[in-house]
Amino acid sequence: MKKLTVLTIIFIMLPFAVFSSELQKAIDSAKEGATILLSDGVYDGPVTINKSLTLRGTGKNVYIRGNKKGSVITVNAGYSTIENIHVSGSGESHESIDSCIYVKDSDGVKVLNNKMSDCLFGVNFEGSNRGLIENNNITSKDFSLGLRGDGIRLWYSHSNIIRRNTMDKIRDMVYWYSSANRIEYNKITNSRYSIHFMYADRNTVTGNFFQNNSVGAFFMYCSGSRLEHNTITSAAGAFGIGIGLKDASDTYISDNLVMYNGRGFYTDQSPNKPGTVNRIRRNKVYYNTIGVQLHGTILPTIYEDNVFLGNIDTIVNDTPNSKLHVNDWNGNYWDEYEGFDRDKNGYGDIPFEYYVYTDRIMQYIPAVKFFYGSPVISILNFLSRLIPFSEPVIIAEDKRPLMRSIIDERDNENKN
Repeated sequence: MKKLTVLTIIFIMLPFAVFSSELQKAIDSAKEGATILLSDGVYDGPVTINKSLTLRGTGKNVYIRGNKKGSVITVNAGYSTIENIHVSGSGESHESIDSCIYVKDSDGVKVLNNKMSDCLFGVNFEGSNRGLIENNNITSKDFSLGLRGDGIRLWYSHSNIIRRNTMDKIRDMVYWYSSANRIEYNKITNSRYSIHFMYADRNTVTGNFFQNNSVGAFFMYCSGSRLEHNTITSAAGAFGIGIGLKDASDTYISDNLVMYNGRGFYTDQSPNKPGTVNRIRRNKVYYNTIGVQLHGTILPTIYEDNVFLGNIDTIVNDTPNSKLHVNDWNGNYWDEYEGFDRDKNGYGDIPFEYYVYTDRIMQYIPAVKFFYGSPVISILNFLSRLIPFSEPVIIAEDKRPLMRSIIDERDNENKN
């Protein structure tokens, strides 16, 4: 005979303004594994969950409101769930990571379908693995960009799924010392770093939409991560970067739309581990101020089947002694290519070679960019191409440049 497991359910119907002790008392008195159902109303926080249970709102107007001190909901028990609740009113301390939902040393926690506002940080996982953060709407406090908190922050937390969350006017979404996480189909707007990895390996970023942030996706001191099928657009300003790599190795970046950014790609000493290669393929790099900015190249990156279209500067190298020859450019489409395809195989008959002439002065001496687009620089650059008075520098050579016909075929396939 099978043993039946009885699920304890506590249904709370409290008036529209209650003392925090009532909700905390219900949590403390619930049995392990209980589900606490909250009807519409305002429940004063903060509250702490020290046993595995589910805290679920049953209506459309369920609020847990903090007292502007510390975190609103603190979870210290694995396999707990926070669902369908509007959480607000954390403290303002970055030091104590004041959050709407603070999860510490608790595996398997689910944070589902919540709205979080007027909290410094949204969801903070510390030492918490195999959790799920899904379908939440998160904004920070109404502070200046650098003083806001992070929408989702992971610290030493692994194998979590962060999916279909919407974040606006936060500071960053950060993953520090956190590996093997999946970040899927999130939307982040009007923030600083859409997503920032630090010492975080083997993370997968798929299908996200990042717009109007200072930086799209940035990988720092990471290895083995994947970035695929994302849209990263309008990362403008002095530090505007669509996709950035700093000492990042074995990174696979594929099928992303990188458009209207200050710099589409920025690579800084990446890869940096001997025997590793970064692979950047089938990305659409459209209408950026700089398509790819190279800094301190020491080990190879493979650029293949990408489309470079409408960028003001397609490639920039700002480090004179970089080992640019180690990079492999193969089968990319270049809107500046002027060759022919006489054998009709879809690739140009002669290599595409990207040189810099007088404009390399701006790449090595940033202050000269004040004259960017001026008649003086334009004339000097034209003359140096017409009658070179110094040896031009080759930055990239693609021996099989893709022709427009192949791009049109791909676009038609996508439409069908």
